[in-house]
This record gives sequence, C-alpha cells and structure tokens, in this order.
Amino acid sequence: MNTRALSVLVVLTMQPAQLRRISRDQLCVTNGEITTTANGRLAINTPSSRAIVQMPAAPNVAEIRFTYLGPSQGSKPLASGEMRRQIGLKLRAQDQCNLLYVMWHIDPDAKFGVSIKRNPGQNTHEQCDAHGYVTIRPRVSTTLPRVLPGESHTLRAELTGDELALTADGKSVWQGSIGNGMAGIDGPVGLRTDNARFEFDYSVRPAVNGPPNRCDASGHDVGAE
Repeated sequence: MNTRALSVLVVLTMQPAQLRRISRDQLCVTNGEITTTANGRLAINTPSSRAIVQMPAAPNVAEIRFTYLGPSQGSKPLASGEMRRQIGLKLRAQDQCNLLYVMWHIDPDAKFGVSIKRNPGQNTHEQCDAHGYVTIRPRVSTTLPRVLPGESHTLRAELTGDELALTADGKSVWQGSIGNGMAGIDGPVGLRTDNARFEFDYSVRPAVNGPPNRCDASGHDVGAE
C-alpha cells in the first residue's frame, strides 16, 4: 500500500460512522403510538409518545428530522400542569427514571429544554413519577424562531464526555456541560413527543457490535420537563 492510500485509510478510520435512518420495527414504543406513512416516514398523532431504539447504536448521538403538523387531537398536560407541545431526543436512556432529555419546545415557548432525570435505585414510572429532573443551562445558545404547522426542521444532539452540543437545521444552537449528572447512567437513544402531531425520520450511529436493547413496551413515563 502506497503512502497516499495509507493516508486516506487513516482519515477514513478516524471519521465517525455516519448516522443511519431507522425503521418502525427498530423502535420500542413505550407510550403512545408510532406508525409508518405511505412514503416511509414515521408518524405520531397521539397526545404523547415515548420510544427507544432497539438496534445496537451509540448512546450519545441521535438526530430527528421532523415536520410539525399541528396540535394533537387530544391534550395531555405535563406533570407540572403546563400544556406544552414539543419533540425531542433521549440520550443514554437507562430506564424511565434515569436519562438525558433534549427537547425542542414548540408552544407556548420556542426554545430548547435540556434536562437530566436521575433517580438512583429506581427504574419504573411508578417508583419515580416525574421526580428527579435537573435543568441544564447552556454555556452558549441562540434564539429559536417559532415552529409553524407544515414546517420541517432537524434536531441533532451529541454528547462527548460531559459536553453536549445541539444543532438545529445544521447550525450550532446550544452548547454546555451536563457535569457529572449522568455518571453511572447508560442506555439507548430514543425520542419523546407531547401534544403535537409529527411526521419524522430518526437516525442513529450504529454500534459495531452488541445485543439489541431490551424492549419493555408495558412501561410508560410522564415527564415534568
């Protein structure tokens, strides 16, 4: 192998694997309903939805490309009582009580909400309910425009060590440290929506090896954030 070919191989080896779009059968839906449209996109019409990715995938990066279709037919307040419309990502979702949320607020406000839900020794909704949330403040962030029905956007989150970086539509919009709040917490990536209808594509970075993530479709989680 000549020097040029070796250099190309080294560069390719150092580059992270590209994200891969997943299908409905690679999701474990624990709340609500997720379907597939005629054009192959995923769709949510229920007041809330929660899901994790079953295929082996990196736990620290995910991307969702969504089209906002408007409010869901029914409404389901958050545990705080707020009626919020939002869509977002789960990272390192160990269970319903211990994970990192990255949410794009659509209504009544327009911003990103990042929070750790941490409840040591608890793993079911019955045990932790909506307790254990800690809001993470950004070091750098930008103002988001309001998302209108019919608009399409892309949210990507990547956690490197304790540094979290968010991009929206390909632009850096949020950077900050989550500190040691996720210490000892590990699990798959996933998604969450509240009180809104969407069509979307969800992409992950496939893991080189590892077993599929366990699916407990009987679970449910109602968040405060």
